[in-house]
Amino acid sequence: MFIDLRSDTVTLPSPAMRAAMAAAPLGDDVFGEDPTVNRLEALAAERLGKEAALFVASGTMGNLVSLLAHCGRGDEAIMGDAAHTYIYEQGGAAALGGIHPRALPTLPDGSLRLEDIVAAIRSDDQHFPISRLVCLENTHNRAGGAVLTPAYTAAVADLAHSHGLKLHIDGARIFHAAVALQVEARELAGGADSITFCLSKGLAAPVGSVVCGEAGFIRRARRARKALGGGMRQAGVLAAAGIVALEEMVERLAEDHAHARQLAEGLASLPGIAVELDRVQTNIVIFSLDRPDLSPAELIARLRQRQVGLLAIGGKRLRAVTHYGITAEHIAAAIAAFAAVLCQ
Repeated sequence: MFIDLRSDTVTLPSPAMRAAMAAAPLGDDVFGEDPTVNRLEALAAERLGKEAALFVASGTMGNLVSLLAHCGRGDEAIMGDAAHTYIYEQGGAAALGGIHPRALPTLPDGSLRLEDIVAAIRSDDQHFPISRLVCLENTHNRAGGAVLTPAYTAAVADLAHSHGLKLHIDGARIFHAAVALQVEARELAGGADSITFCLSKGLAAPVGSVVCGEAGFIRRARRARKALGGGMRQAGVLAAAGIVALEEMVERLAEDHAHARQLAEGLASLPGIAVELDRVQTNIVIFSLDRPDLSPAELIARLRQRQVGLLAIGGKRLRAVTHYGITAEHIAAAIAAFAAVLCQ
């Protein structure tokens, strides 16, 4: 069996999801008539403590429609320089919405300094774009799945609102954060004006993300979704898996966290591997390869020959992600494969 640790996007739907997809009541979602989509959106809004929700095709679309709903052309969104929205989403907010990104240093724990946010907010000057939005990411991908606490998020929300800005959270893995902190996801959404979360990563649904926020914001986001070609028709086939994901797959994320810890501890014992164990909080393990005789690309190629997959993320750094379908036995086999390559 191939042990795929490249991402939790490789998860396959559970048997319960496949059954739900086959049996889902359907309608035209663009007309608001798909009962399964409507049920998913209502469930998501309730879980995140928001008025309404919108089912979208992907996390990238969820972040983009959120920024388009919050900002106009020439407005500015403040975000971290390691944010997924800033690095991995093709600059869509700027390319399609004319929204200017203001990138701040991302700290190792995935947070932004409050004083940096304050300093980045523009004064009322015709030379500057207008600051409209602050964006956070929880958990933080490039920070190794680091978790932002409810207290920190509330502090950023208060800061943003006191200056007339909105707060958006890229919560692709927000349920990982909730499980790690043993809190409800709604506590992590706190004072945020909008939040997205992904159904097709750790929650193992085949497709989709959900955007949550107040009703007026969701109406604007729905219009943006349509303009982007994201209006799906009998989308309940997909939404049915999302319902199962929310009802059955959240608590089991603790298993993925335990497997990530198992992997990190195993890697830390191998020559040429550096892992900061205290930074492994959820299901992502980022580590460095310090071997003059072996590049990250060569390590990946040799591990693939031994049926293990992972990703290079720049320089000497690599990433492994645990998820539904990966067991403790798979992690032990992966560690053995690393040892065979590194110690040969």
